[in-house]
Amino acid sequence: MLASAALAMPAHAQTPGAAPWVLSPDMGYGYDASGKTFTYKMGTNNAKFLLKGAKKVPKNTLFFIGENGQLYMRSGPFLEEDGRFKFGPG
Repeated sequence: MLASAALAMPAHAQTPGAAPWVLSPDMGYGYDASGKTFTYKMGTNNAKFLLKGAKKVPKNTLFFIGENGQLYMRSGPFLEEDGRFKFGPG
């Protein structure tokens, strides 16, 4: 399951076409064994169970789909000093 991992950045650091994720604290975001993504309405009755074993997503984390369709994450800077996306087209 993907935790709340908003990649929201100040507007001056966004590259053209970049947009912050709109994630809600009352929603869960899942990535299942077959590679499908889902959203789930969360409740509070099992919050302790949900948080057990969960890990915070580090800042400067990029999520992306590889050529093989697999979801990946890469921790570390993904923007150039001038705010351009490091891994964008030429």
